[in-house]
Amino acid sequence: MAGYGLFAQVYDSLTENVPYDRIADLYDEKIRRYRDGEGVFLTDAGCGTGNLTARMAAKGYDVIGADASPYMLSQAMNKPHDGVQYICQSMTELELYGEADVIISTLDSVNHLDGRAEIAAFFRAAAVNLRKGGLLLFDVNTIYKHEIILADNVFVYDIDGIYCVWQNEYSPGDNGVDISLNIFVQGEDGLYERMEESFREIALPSDDIAQMLVECGFDVVEVCEYLTGKAPAPDSEKLLFCARKK
Repeated sequence: MAGYGLFAQVYDSLTENVPYDRIADLYDEKIRRYRDGEGVFLTDAGCGTGNLTARMAAKGYDVIGADASPYMLSQAMNKPHDGVQYICQSMTELELYGEADVIISTLDSVNHLDGRAEIAAFFRAAAVNLRKGGLLLFDVNTIYKHEIILADNVFVYDIDGIYCVWQNEYSPGDNGVDISLNIFVQGEDGLYERMEESFREIALPSDDIAQMLVECGFDVVEVCEYLTGKAPAPDSEKLLFCARKK
């Protein structure tokens, strides 16, 4: 998970349709609903290129953006980032000395972890680094999305000098999706350079995730459909978990 060197170069272009402002509003609303107090020290675990991290800082949070990929962090630090400190740490090895009030992890970062053991390791790391009563908020792709939407499908992006072929291979054993990217980036001479990148995402049943949170020291205060706020349904593609440290 710590690489993404080539992917980092084109990540923002390939995700320009992500509604970052709406996502920031969603997380801000959940934090205000479930936590008392004014000042909040927030950590964005798996922050990537910092698009959401900077938006949370703009809302008045004291923010640390943590990511295991120095390439992603390099992209983040090349943008305006007032109020944000970036650190190169994996989600499973956070070291915030128990001072965080809120830890968020967005845009499938939990799905990128390598199996149940790593997901549990992230939950335990979050518990260690949160103050008592602190919040852990994260979104995850569902099994439905992996099996039906991503599946064995191929997606093609043609955006401003970037041509990307995104190919998936679904594994029913762990509801994982192996993702291969062939990326062609146009240079100043008009010629295209080909890059390759690959990574994997897994999906767990929502009940399993909730049970793992409890075992790692959290109370689950809400599970809802991502962005809509509706109750989880069989065809929900993404869920938002809100948990509080006991």
